[in-house]
Amino acid sequence: MAEAPSPTPLLKDELDIVIPTIRNLDFLEMWRPFFQPYHLIIVQDGDPSKTIKVPPGFDFDLYNRNDINRILGPKASCISFKDSACRCFGYMVSKKKYIFTIDDDCFVAKDPSGKQINALEQHIKNILSPSTPFFFNTLYDPYRDGADFVRGYPFSLREGVPTVVSHGLWLNIPDYDAPTQLVKPLERNTRYVDAVMTIPKGTLFPMCGMNLAFNRELIGPAMYFGLMGDGQPIGRYDDMWAGWCTKVICDHLGWGIKTGLPYIWHSKASNPFVNLKKEYNGIYWQEEIIPFFQSLTIPMECTTVQKCYIELSKQVKEKLGKVDPYFVKLADAMVTWIEAWDELNPSGNAA
Repeated sequence: MAEAPSPTPLLKDELDIVIPTIRNLDFLEMWRPFFQPYHLIIVQDGDPSKTIKVPPGFDFDLYNRNDINRILGPKASCISFKDSACRCFGYMVSKKKYIFTIDDDCFVAKDPSGKQINALEQHIKNILSPSTPFFFNTLYDPYRDGADFVRGYPFSLREGVPTVVSHGLWLNIPDYDAPTQLVKPLERNTRYVDAVMTIPKGTLFPMCGMNLAFNRELIGPAMYFGLMGDGQPIGRYDDMWAGWCTKVICDHLGWGIKTGLPYIWHSKASNPFVNLKKEYNGIYWQEEIIPFFQSLTIPMECTTVQKCYIELSKQVKEKLGKVDPYFVKLADAMVTWIEAWDELNPSGNAA
């Protein structure tokens, strides 16, 4: 009997997978059944003369530092060097509606029944179903099979709002900061929680970029991973910076962010001593950064992500510039990022 043709993968022509890397991408072999139908954008960090090997059979574009400089010219200064924040260049050059980004030390996880988890498929489900940021549903995601809105949930809010970010989690090596890594070197995350929830309006969260999907068309210009790594006084805050900026803009524009499933298997812990050096300033600065984001307001006339982001950059310069001159530099880079985004994505200026 002939095998039934496999169903067309969801959003096959509408989604790019962005991977930042400094090494050969052998990890893709494990993801082949799930990733092969999609187009990959690989952003090579570090030495551009080094050749990165990609397993055969994948459709990909690879950009190194020379390409970034060539494509962006002087605006390339906004893309971090020697830091996974370089991945946001991939968001900028993509021409697709959605992005899934993953780190090269992340493997396919298994659910409690032992079945391999198709992380990409779950992200797509999250992003194609609405979010409920204005009222918390105690059964978590009400749009999931077998769930619904609980008694007392206002009917006027049950349509939900667009989900623009799907934030996935990780089994095995937890995503800890250096001090926590140092005191819990052997800790592993073995707890699989079968749940997805919308992060409520007015609540910030620490976004991790190693297993993340988003609607590039709607929120892409806010997904700037900042100035980190080489030549900067801070690292390992790139994804969190993007998460804080994105969240306050989503709250302002009435969009939602989901967190929970899918899980990936995070295979190796980075060196806590190296991490401490990178994070040292951030650990102090976050005590000022978080209240800044919690208290800021975006004026009503900011009706596009770009306008919101430029407004954010002004407030970063004015208020966080007092914390450290780095934030003045970061605020300028935020403006450069938007200019570069609009140059490469002219039709999306008023998205």
